[in-house]
Amino acid sequence: MKIVVTGFEPFGGESINPAQEAVKAIRDEINGAQIVKCYVPVVFYKAIDTVYDVMKKEQPDAVLLIGQAGGRFEITPERVAINVDDARIPDNEGQQPVDKKIVEDGPDAYFSTLPIKAMVEKIKEAGVPSSVSNTAGTYVCNHLMYGILDKIAKEFPDTIGGFMHVPYLHVQVKNRAGVPSLSEEDVIKGIEAAIGAIAQSLK
Repeated sequence: MKIVVTGFEPFGGESINPAQEAVKAIRDEINGAQIVKCYVPVVFYKAIDTVYDVMKKEQPDAVLLIGQAGGRFEITPERVAINVDDARIPDNEGQQPVDKKIVEDGPDAYFSTLPIKAMVEKIKEAGVPSSVSNTAGTYVCNHLMYGILDKIAKEFPDTIGGFMHVPYLHVQVKNRAGVPSLSEEDVIKGIEAAIGAIAQSLK
């Protein structure tokens, strides 16, 4: 069993991205699943291509995409990705699409095929706050989730996939009063618990 786990690089002026930091630190095998790690540029379309290349090479059973959602209190598996890019800030190469379709002939939305409710329960059991989210936004996170679910629908019939957001790390909010964050240890623990739930669903 093989699971590709991806983490975004820093963006928006941040020096780190909790997704990338945590993915670097997770175990290489979780609940019988081999973990293939992939670090993704915060760049429209380049993000999809980066993960797609890894999927073609590895032919994984599951893909878990992970990104930062500053301002959230919990680790949040996403339920749905919508077919629109509407960027409030430029990506890391200066692109800032407004009200653009991600896949011109694609459906309006794709739903995660990961066991999102089981993931939330396992994350909570690990002592980390979690809930299902019903919006992945309209930036590169949603863009990547939609793009990879589109690839899965068209080319990887035996693969499940989806996206999960993690909050800021404590180190990122030292000068931001009242902004929620988690320790890196808890983010790692939560991601590993979610992967464990995915692996269990594949057995």
